[in-house]
Amino acid sequence: MTERPMPVPDLPRVICLMGPTASGKTALAEQLAQHLDCELISVDSALVYRGMNIGTAKPATPHRLVDIRDPGQPWSVAEFCTHAEQHIREIVANRRTPLLVGGSMLYFKALFEGLAELPAADPQLRRQLAAEAEVHGWPHLHRQLAQVDPAAAARIHPNHSRRIARALEVYRQSGETLSALLQRQPRDRQRVPGDDYEVVKLALCPRDRKWLHRQIELRLQHMIEQGLVDEVRGLFQRGDLHRDMPSMRAVAYQQLWRHFEGEYDLQTALERCRIATRQLAKRQMTWLRGGTDLHWIHTDHRGVAAGSPEELQNSTKTALQVALNYLREAAI
Repeated sequence: MTERPMPVPDLPRVICLMGPTASGKTALAEQLAQHLDCELISVDSALVYRGMNIGTAKPATPHRLVDIRDPGQPWSVAEFCTHAEQHIREIVANRRTPLLVGGSMLYFKALFEGLAELPAADPQLRRQLAAEAEVHGWPHLHRQLAQVDPAAAARIHPNHSRRIARALEVYRQSGETLSALLQRQPRDRQRVPGDDYEVVKLALCPRDRKWLHRQIELRLQHMIEQGLVDEVRGLFQRGDLHRDMPSMRAVAYQQLWRHFEGEYDLQTALERCRIATRQLAKRQMTWLRGGTDLHWIHTDHRGVAAGSPEELQNSTKTALQVALNYLREAAI
């Protein structure tokens, strides 16, 4: 059967492949790149850091925005947007298709909807909030946030320390809530890549949460076998890093870092890695369910055990065919 050619859009096409951690985004992206002559751009807040390979499941195939920072150097959403826009323009100029792949949903949102004008980070205020959390716990600070910004508190988990701290930091700095500042974003927004390209959004996800939990378990076990603990130990022993740095707040690195500080034993640290990864996947799914213009691609297959060779092969193969069919027929 002869395949129908891809339709030619009025604007250059940019493909976004989103999904929760361990859902198979990288494998699918690599396959799509081969079929569609794409160049891959990572949309991941941890893959930018050099030396953090095992715990981030760093891909073997080339991606832009991978290994561009030392873990001691900060990396922000704004920097991501600047670099990603530049790479998109370069790829399109070379008559190829940018394929952005990752699970940092805030990065996708900022890139295609714009960034709100928010107060700059205040290191002293952040240390003050961290000290309060050490005494009272992050749920206590979450309750404080609920009193001043109920909308933000409803979006943020009571244990999501970074987001709680940022929301309270914004309020204490400016006297305005984070929610109020974000609501003004559409009126103030500058031109973003979505204005100049045909943006196609694919959401890769399982139908069954248990399937994803099993994939998370298998991937973590693989990371441990590859040397995850030694990788984090090496970063810990550098001496110039600490656990509050953006790089060390990544899942698995944060939990193992606390182990090396003596907060809990290795078995507890690994169990907390599992829990934190599941929580991350849940937050990513929440973001996706609130998204618009997404084409959903399901990765799990009923009656086939997660992680089996048959399942892994069928999952990528089926997802690839669904994605290719959609991209050929879509007129977004």
